[in-house]
Amino acid sequence: MKNYLLDYSEKLAVDIAELCKNISGENNICFQIKKSSSSVYANIREANYGQSSADMVAKFEIALKESNETEGWLKILYETNVISDVSFKEERNLCGRIRRLLISSIKTLKTKM
Repeated sequence: MKNYLLDYSEKLAVDIAELCKNISGENNICFQIKKSSSSVYANIREANYGQSSADMVAKFEIALKESNETEGWLKILYETNVISDVSFKEERNLCGRIRRLLISSIKTLKTKM
């Protein structure tokens, strides 16, 4: 079975790492956005082997927050003309897809608990 959530989060982390390779002079923002985007991926991976449904929910909720943070850093990079409109929209849309899947997964897990 295809795990879209894991695939999308991996793509986000890789895309952001690649994006930051092409950015000079924005070391702190690149550090922060790489950290938050890779945290999305790491927490979703961890959730797949959660000790319980509550543990899975906790990991998904962290990933949800980190996805929102990643989008915030993307907005800063876009508003300061560091990244293009195309890059911003592509990565922002990916963050949105991940968040929608996370919200749905969290709701499903909570109703089963």
